[in-house]
Formats: sequence, C-alpha cells, structure tokens
Amino acid sequence: MEDEAFTTYVGARWGSLVRSLVLLGCEPHEAEDVTQTALIRCYQSWDRVVRADDPDAYVYRTLLNCWRKSRRRKWWGERPVDLLPEPAGSSATDDVDLRELVDATLGQLSADHRAVLVLRFVADLTEAQTASVLDVPVGTVKSRTARALATVDAAQLREELS
Repeated sequence: MEDEAFTTYVGARWGSLVRSLVLLGCEPHEAEDVTQTALIRCYQSWDRVVRADDPDAYVYRTLLNCWRKSRRRKWWGERPVDLLPEPAGSSATDDVDLRELVDATLGQLSADHRAVLVLRFVADLTEAQTASVLDVPVGTVKSRTARALATVDAAQLREELS
C-alpha cells in the first residue's frame, strides 16, 4: 500500500519536480538525477513524508537540499536502476523557444528570487509552503515574489523598447 501511494505521488509530481530544478538552473539530465536522489530519500522515509503537515513542502525541501548538496560535490554518486521513473511521452523541455525565453528571464534574477518564482508559479506551492521549503517567513516570500515579478516586468519592458 505504501509503495502504491509513493508511486502515485511520483507519477503526479515528477514533471513538476524536474521542471522546477531546470528553471532553477539545472541541465535537464542533472535535474532528473537530483529529483531521483530526492525521491529516493523521500521513499526511504515515506511514512514521515505522509505524516508531515504538508507532504509537498517536505518533498520540495528535500529536493532543494539535494540540489544544494549536489552543487558542493564533484561526483554525483548515481545509483543505476532497472526501470526509469519518468513517464513516456514528451519531455518538459520540448518547447525550446519557450525554454530559452524563460531561462533568459529567470537568469536576470537572483537565486533567491528565482527560487521563489519557481516554487510559487511552476511548482504551484502556496506562500506558506514556499516559506516552509525555503525556511523563511511568509512575508519574505511575498516581498521576494513582488520584487522578482517587478524585475521580470522591467526586463520585458526594456526588451520591448529595444
């Protein structure tokens, strides 16, 4: 039963987890590796994940922790598996033009602002969930979101005027 719940959760969230890391600056293959590592950690303590007040925030926090840790290491320590967890079909990065636009826009933001926008609007976390994942107050999430969106709006205006 626990395996079924985990499999259902991964099936529903895989694309969003990978896409969030890609938008934070990972290459797609790196994002998939980090997501797999985070989900392995979550699976090992799945009973704690489902008992958490907000399982999505728990998983995203684990994901960001794994991503930060991967940046500190030279070797990833990948573990080969027999079956790949990603669903068959289209990749999260099929639309190259859109990805380039999003990457260029997000590239103008600080890491904190980029993380807030990705968690709020790509991962679709609430302000409270985002605050929990980033370990900051909800007010900080609100102000970072407003500043990041203002930066994005200013960048688009400059581009239109060019």
